[in-house]
Amino acid sequence: MIKVGDKMPDFLGRNEKGEVISMSAFNGKKVVLYFYPKDNTSGCAAEACSLRDNYTNLKAAGFEVVGVSVDSATSHQKFIDKYALPFTLIADTDKELVQEMGVWGEKSMYGRKYMGTMRTTFIIDENGIVEKIFSSKEIKTSQHGNQIFDLYK
Repeated sequence: MIKVGDKMPDFLGRNEKGEVISMSAFNGKKVVLYFYPKDNTSGCAAEACSLRDNYTNLKAAGFEVVGVSVDSATSHQKFIDKYALPFTLIADTDKELVQEMGVWGEKSMYGRKYMGTMRTTFIIDENGIVEKIFSSKEIKTSQHGNQIFDLYK
């Protein structure tokens, strides 16, 4: 599990276009790396739209935004198109990154237990070091872009 102060792994995965996404591509920039459970669900759409709506401010503050879920590249592209998302989404279909980051675990809904992605956001500095982690309990999906921007403005 990745913790505050840890160096991020370089290889993150492949995005909705099949392109390799790596931390080294973001050298000198801060990164909002957010993990979410599923494309096109209400909470995940609210979070993505909040980040979209704050994207200009986040970019001006030196951030890149990258989303990650275990959905397919095709699902990601539809999600991006539907909500006009200006950032890339990693399709972690093999669950390598979610497991490496420590955000894959047991969840419960209506008394049913299952494995899934825990909504988590990592703020990574210009050198690839994790400087803040927002846990699922801290994230307010419809305000998440503001939560991040308010810390750094």
